[in-house]
Amino acid sequence: MNAKPDSVASPSPTDPAQGQPADALRSLIAQAITQDGGWLPFDRYMALALYAPGLGYYSRGSRQFGQMAKDGSDFVTAPELSPLFGRALARQVEQALQATGTDEVWEFGAGTGALAAQILQALDERGALPRRYTIVDLSGALRESQQRTLARWADRVVLHWASELPAELRGVVVGNEVLDAMPVKLLAWDGGQWLERGVALADDRLAWAERSTDLRPPVDAPFPPGAVTEIHPQAQAFIRTLAERLLQGAAFFIDYGFPEAEYYLPQRHGGTLMCHRGHRADADPLADPGEKDLTAHVDFTGIALAGQDAGLTVLGYTTQAHFLLNCGLLDDLAAATAGLPQSQALAQRAAAHRLVAEHEMGELFKVIGFVRGAEFDALGFARGDRSHTL
Repeated sequence: MNAKPDSVASPSPTDPAQGQPADALRSLIAQAITQDGGWLPFDRYMALALYAPGLGYYSRGSRQFGQMAKDGSDFVTAPELSPLFGRALARQVEQALQATGTDEVWEFGAGTGALAAQILQALDERGALPRRYTIVDLSGALRESQQRTLARWADRVVLHWASELPAELRGVVVGNEVLDAMPVKLLAWDGGQWLERGVALADDRLAWAERSTDLRPPVDAPFPPGAVTEIHPQAQAFIRTLAERLLQGAAFFIDYGFPEAEYYLPQRHGGTLMCHRGHRADADPLADPGEKDLTAHVDFTGIALAGQDAGLTVLGYTTQAHFLLNCGLLDDLAAATAGLPQSQALAQRAAAHRLVAEHEMGELFKVIGFVRGAEFDALGFARGDRSHTL
């Protein structure tokens, strides 16, 4: 399974322990709908459900990241699955720091801090620690966890936290499963026209409602009546803003998604929007807002074009499997399992296999790289580059 599995469950009732913030968030959403004249675009609803201060899914203190539902987590990301993910990525980070002549790493959406720790540990072992490591994260609730995780490097690396993009930055940017959590707009095809799908109130309950729109998918495909799909103006705006403010450096984003020719296929008529809680998935984003993750696959063509239009050069685009193998995952695995008891070695190999297996994370997850300044042959795209498919 991928990091956010596709096994579908019926939405579960609200956890009583979370009742108060859940009620407050529903009231906030209802107020926003009323203030907007009775209809709220889905991207604004998604932003409130995920990021409303103190109430949204990523703004609360509850744990979301982990390997099993019994530990209170909702999904597993690659850094929690295996530390070899960050060790491999660190090789690309080190090369990019050298190639761009910069000395700072910027991580967006750092979660528990696991990926930052893996990158710093690998760079430390190679004597290549950056001068500064900055985490940009909208979730202040995760900052304490990140600070504890990274404390061992505080005397040798300047550790910095920010809640928004600075006016300018230089360095190497990394983002793992960041773009998929950016609010999307929903479009519905009724057989004759595209409608924008939003959220309204019906008998004081959240309900779908649609309005006419000039918005269109980027591909004119023969969608069947009733089809729903997403467009990604916020993720593309983020890339454009990052490009404008990245004065020198490179950026690498890892996420699940497709180029637009695969994203907007008529057979994908239900779209990719999904919710995740307790390592199970459901397709009802209006149920229990704030208590589960909302996510959509990434249109990597749109991301590439946004970066290029703002002055970045695409270094490469490939699967997570190719990227990690190019960055030395197998060497890291051999070193990590050498001398271990057989059971422990098998467990590490199984976790590494999930990172690269085609039916797990290896094919669905992609990596795209950008550079501001002189191009270089990025290690992660040495074999298997699919930039021609964007």
